[in-house]
Amino acid sequence: MEIILSPSLLAADFGKLAEQIKEAEKAGAKFLHLDVMDGIFVPNISFGLPVIEALRKYTDMVFDVHLMITEPERYIERFIDAGADIVTFHAEATEKIDECIEIIHNRKKKAGLAISPKTPADVVYPYLSKLDMVLCMTVEPGYGGQKYMPDMEPKIAAVREKAGKDMLLEVDGGIGAKNIMAPVNAGANVIVAGTAVFGGKISENVTEILKTCGQL
Repeated sequence: MEIILSPSLLAADFGKLAEQIKEAEKAGAKFLHLDVMDGIFVPNISFGLPVIEALRKYTDMVFDVHLMITEPERYIERFIDAGADIVTFHAEATEKIDECIEIIHNRKKKAGLAISPKTPADVVYPYLSKLDMVLCMTVEPGYGGQKYMPDMEPKIAAVREKAGKDMLLEVDGGIGAKNIMAPVNAGANVIVAGTAVFGGKISENVTEILKTCGQL
């Protein structure tokens, strides 16, 4: 199974975004994880449409947009217009999961459904046939730099078993070269890493992570 690295922009130096993204891409990262927070669904505010739109012209990486916002159906199309390739929204943030998936697919983009640590795996099961990706949070959503929660691994394994081998299964929170194999062994194949990529020498960090999980 190919393991895809999706560095989280939240951990990058916002004065050097284009430069750092290009470095990560050159080293082998294929996705770029873009955490959008509204201060309502999560107790933090990050960045939004202008940043994503501005960065789109600097890279061909897959823009993996993670909407941590209430009622994401209000904004999905605008994030697609800004450059999103995958739009992931939270099951806990909307009563219109089917509608959100439909909006994304009508624009020919990939749809992802995220669940927070306290949300059971079976919440995503009714939607698996329609989804392109499931995101299992391995920290509480809202802030970078948190510690990985190993007790999420049974949930990851349960989603993988139910979804089958072809589903993109993403994990996000507290993951780096030292512990990446835990979620990978549980079934994850898209790995979000923030500080583990952008903290220090980016190329070396990306290389170390990809080597650890057998991708180099």
